[in-house]
Amino acid sequence: MATKIDNDISRIEKGAITSTNSDSKKDDSFWTSTTVVVTFQKVIAEVIGTYFVIFIGCGSVVVNKLYDGTVTFPGICVTWGLIVMVMVYSVGHISGAHFNPAVTITFAIFRRFPWWEVPLYIAAQLMGSVLGSCTLSLIFEVTSEAYFGTVPAGSNLQSFVLEFIISFLLMFVISGVATDNRSVGELAGIAVGMTITLNVFVAGVLSLDWFLANLGSSASRCYCFLSGANLVGIVKASGDAFALPSLLIPISGASMNPARSIGPAIVNHVYKGLWVYIIGPPCGTIAGGFTYNLIRFTDRPLRELTKSSSFLRSLSKS
Repeated sequence: MATKIDNDISRIEKGAITSTNSDSKKDDSFWTSTTVVVTFQKVIAEVIGTYFVIFIGCGSVVVNKLYDGTVTFPGICVTWGLIVMVMVYSVGHISGAHFNPAVTITFAIFRRFPWWEVPLYIAAQLMGSVLGSCTLSLIFEVTSEAYFGTVPAGSNLQSFVLEFIISFLLMFVISGVATDNRSVGELAGIAVGMTITLNVFVAGVLSLDWFLANLGSSASRCYCFLSGANLVGIVKASGDAFALPSLLIPISGASMNPARSIGPAIVNHVYKGLWVYIIGPPCGTIAGGFTYNLIRFTDRPLRELTKSSSFLRSLSKS
């Protein structure tokens, strides 16, 4: 009798073990498939988001150059800020709305993003940039004068320093509005978009035609004089000379994003100073993220500051 009971118990235990293993395998398979699907959705969101950022942002540059400054330089600045803001709110709850390899790398360094997804995100961002650039080249006749990529106007060092500074500011703002639990997450897209607008205004390329058209009265004529390849001043017809404000001199093109520079460069085969836009922005974003983590006021221990969090967390919860 005891032997039979023991055998029954043994069979039950074996069945339980088999059932448990089967359930475990099903769970593993389920989570694996779910992870693949979610990752695929994130990658597609990054491709689409980066595509439209490049298509709209760089498109405003092309239209402005081809059609006699119809967009105007302030219009270009606002366009960049608006498209980034719109796409952040569109896919931020899906992928985090990075659209920028420098931002992705910085999040990974501070353990706010898994390293294994970094290559996928960067590939998606580059793909979106190349596709957006190809679309613009197909729609418009992009000449060398209408190139919509970023090329240093001064020295490479000047452009590198400026890219570092504006990328620092961008990541500092992102860290404040998107990774700090005390911030208002719903305003993250607006804050990031406004930062892009300001950075483009400071470091972007101003159309000389726009400057001359909006300088003084319509009755006064102006002539520019050059020093090498750089515009250094304007002379009025009356003979008075004045210096051109430094913020109006083309400097770096305000990339802040390696993908934004690499895509147009590949499509149009323009690689002058490209290394500045590959190295400068990541250096700036890493410094910006590190600085914000240093000054962040919190009662938690320092090791807790690097815990994972997603972009626009409040939106993803809703």
